[in-house]
Amino acid sequence: MAKVNNTQFFKVNKEPENQVQEVLVNVLRALDEKGYNSVNQIVGYILSGDPTYITSYGNARSNIMKIERDELLEELIKVYINVICRSNQVEQQQRVQQQRDQQQKAQQQIYKDGYRQDY
Repeated sequence: MAKVNNTQFFKVNKEPENQVQEVLVNVLRALDEKGYNSVNQIVGYILSGDPTYITSYGNARSNIMKIERDELLEELIKVYINVICRSNQVEQQQRVQQQRDQQQKAQQQIYKDGYRQDY
């Protein structure tokens, strides 16, 4: 009998992340090549589970069906969050640099004004 004082861990074997990314890239490419709105089609598939939202062109449909929809959603959200966080970090760094530049200009002006008054 297992000890009831310890927490047990359950781990589901997932597809490697790079395989999920590879499948998504291939599916997006196939949808684009066939002229579909890839975002709408992926959303339709994830929400409904109906594989007919994905074209069979280039084996896109059979490949996407090998991956659980929750794994697809997880990967899409991870990428989205990473992009948003990086974008926000870059914007914040740019704002900080602009503030430093403005402070430096203001200090230089104060120094010039003070220097002129001395003479």
